Parts: sequence; C-alpha cells; structure tokens
Amino acid sequence: MQARLAAHVFGSDKIFADDTPIPVLDPGRGRTKTARLWVYTRDDRPWGGPDPPAAVYFYSPDRKAERPASHLEGFRGVLQVDGYAGFERLTARGDIVLAACWAHTRRKFFDVHEATGSPIAAEALRRIGELYAIEKSIGGRTAEERRAVRNTQSRPLIEAMKPWLEVELSRIPGSGGLAQAIRYTLSRWQARCHFLDDGRVELDNNSVERAIRPVALGRKNHLFAGPDGGAERWATVCSIIASAKLNDVEPFTYVM
Repeated sequence: MQARLAAHVFGSDKIFADDTPIPVLDPGRGRTKTARLWVYTRDDRPWGGPDPPAAVYFYSPDRKAERPASHLEGFRGVLQVDGYAGFERLTARGDIVLAACWAHTRRKFFDVHEATGSPIAAEALRRIGELYAIEKSIGGRTAEERRAVRNTQSRPLIEAMKPWLEVELSRIPGSGGLAQAIRYTLSRWQARCHFLDDGRVELDNNSVERAIRPVALGRKNHLFAGPDGGAERWATVCSIIASAKLNDVEPFTYVM
C-alpha cells in the first residue's frame, strides 16, 4: 500500500515535503533516540486538478540530506518546502525547482511581533496578509486563472516588499530576531516568488503541515515508537490514514 501511495505522490510534477522528529526506542542504551518521519503530499484541489490527493510517510533514523534525496530520486517537478538545506541541495540535479513557504515567513515575523511589538514586523505581517487575501479569492480556480490574478494583484505587492525589507534591514541591529526574520525571507526570495509564475503552486506548505500535525500531537500522547521496525510501521499507518482523510474517507472504516 505504501509503495502504491508513493508512486502516486511522486508521479505528480508538484508536491509538498517536510519532516518531523519522533522518539524511537534505542535498544541497549536504555533511552530513546530522535529520528524523523519524512512526509510528502500531493493535493491539486486548490486549482481544480483532476487527480486525488495523497500523503506518504517514510521513516529514517536521522535527518541527513541523503534521506530526501533517496525518496525523491525519481521525482521531477516543483517541490514546495520550508528552509531545510537538504531540500536545497536537490536543485543541483536541474530537474527539481523549489517553491518556498510564506507561512514559515509569516510565523517568524509573528513571533518577533509577539515578543517585541515591532512595528516593522507588524507591517511585514500586514503585507503578507494582503497576499493571503488574494489567495483566498482565487481558491478553486484554474491554474491559469490563478496565475493571471497573481500577476496583476500579487506581483506588485511582492515587487514592493523586497526593497522595503532590504531598506529596513539596513536600519536595524543585525543580530536581533527581526533582522533574522528579514534575512530568512530574502535568502530564499526566488523560491518564495515561484507561485507568481505557476498557478498550481500554493502560497505555503500547509498541505504537508496538516499531514504532520497529528504526528506532532501524538508526541504528547505516547512515549515512543520502538525500535526502528515499529517506526517504519508507524510511517505506513500514517500514510494510509492521512491519505484516507485527504479523500474524505473515514480511516477506520477504510482500514477494516
């Protein structure tokens, strides 16, 4: 089942990717180790794509860049991700293009504003909010329609945001959280703007974030998977349950 889900997900030419830590029993050492679940989703519903959504999870005992490289060996297309450097390395092949996540950007400015009340962070949040308002208005429309609206409405906002961020960065202390948030945003600017040129690309990576959330919540309710074999089975179960939920199928009924 997991192999078939993987073939379906990686058969798309636009997918989402992320990873999350999980505790796994480490036999012989009397404790757990921190391992990873890698999650990949395809979901074309926001632009009316015909293929069903799905999610597939893979277990690994570490977060080495070779893990996603192995998972995505046969994938060609747009990969929407956060800022993990292991994903950045995949672009060297020349057949994977990264699209970055505005939700991660917004979160960094939100944290700064919550901690300091920074008016610059507030203005960044306002500008990002304008982009999300446009996205809300084009949900469910075709990829070409979305691209056309983004070019007329979102692109001017993006083109104004970059020089504004650069000017503000030059005016503030370079070691603070606000400067870090701005540098994070500018460092992946091309990937962050990829949604302007491709109506299939989302503004954020929330499709895979939603798939990861149950795992993150689960960490509060169980002790560990164990050992590695148990974590691999965990990944298989997550793949089936998440894919069922994406297709509005009751997971327990589906499995039974």
